[in-house]
Amino acid sequence: MSDTNKYRAFRLERAWSQEQLSELSGLSTRTVQRIENGERPSLETLSALAAVFEVSVSELSAQENAGENALDERITETRNRVAEEGRFYRSIITALVVCILLFMLNHFTSPASDWSLWVAVIWFALIAVRGVRIFLLRGLIGKWQKKRLQYLLRK
Repeated sequence: MSDTNKYRAFRLERAWSQEQLSELSGLSTRTVQRIENGERPSLETLSALAAVFEVSVSELSAQENAGENALDERITETRNRVAEEGRFYRSIITALVVCILLFMLNHFTSPASDWSLWVAVIWFALIAVRGVRIFLLRGLIGKWQKKRLQYLLRK
């Protein structure tokens, strides 16, 4: 049974019209119609329907297609990875700009000292460590985190 038919089936089991369901749940009739026509309900709407149907939200919203959940998980994971890589590249650009400005400040205020080079070396060493973690160790750390999460959830 598809999710669309699931909502309709719950309603018809109780011999309710869409208008009766909307009145009992506090939703508009149009919202009930949209959900039965395939629009995904919000969590708040699901909660209202679950309360009226006297079932849990998870039962009401359970996905029969596990592949869809796996795809959603991969999309979320990929978005997170792209965002993390974007932050990494922005940190490189920030470090370059700040280090150039510090080098110029160092050169004009105390040319005998090379303190700005030390700042740049330390900053770029930290960025290199972050890059190794993001690009080289990501798979290892990700596997460890999944195993650890599964272990803790089983406790």
